[in-house]
Amino acid sequence: MRLVIAAAALALSVATAFAADPVGSYDVEGSNPGGGSSYSGTVEIEKTGQTYKVVWDVGGTRYVGTAIGDRDFLAVSYRSGNSTGLALYAAEGGNWKGIWTYHDGRQIGTERWKRQ
Repeated sequence: MRLVIAAAALALSVATAFAADPVGSYDVEGSNPGGGSSYSGTVEIEKTGQTYKVVWDVGGTRYVGTAIGDRDFLAVSYRSGNSTGLALYAAEGGNWKGIWTYHDGRQIGTERWKRQ
């Protein structure tokens, strides 16, 4: 019985640690605004003081962003070349799901990050 309780406590603490910290590597799947084409890639999250550095690699294109947030949400402003945009993500266990748009966008895309 003690072993079962210890295993459950360990599993809960690991899940809480993932939910409390977005730092890490993720596989990304998303769809472009307006129900557009789907895409996949990777994203890396790094703590940078009170903010986070977010770097996506999608189809060989690199997007770099700055995020603010906590264990429940991340708001990201990003850039790639002359393109900029905004994204908002909600924690989903150790993973994240979100919506995003380009600067001056009128429709939103969706994205999921699955921890590697």
